[in-house]
Amino acid sequence: MSLDTTEKQQLINTHQTHGTDTGSAEVQVAMLSERINRLSSHLQNNIHDFSSRQGLLKMIGRRKRLLGYMRSKSEQRYVDTIAKLGIRG
Repeated sequence: MSLDTTEKQQLINTHQTHGTDTGSAEVQVAMLSERINRLSSHLQNNIHDFSSRQGLLKMIGRRKRLLGYMRSKSEQRYVDTIAKLGIRG
């Protein structure tokens, strides 16, 4: 369910705001979204994995808080990020 180094670096490169950016809200939301997608597909096959379901809900909450932060700082960054990731926001 975790991301390996090459996938993580690819996500950082596509969502970074400047050359050395590795931890901006956009990058964090992109990584959380990828982990959420993977964990969701895992839980569709393993419906009794309740501890992973709890972790999924925590990740969704963290992503929601980050998106709220982005929306409060810059509406355009928020709109661009949810459009790029294809999430509802």
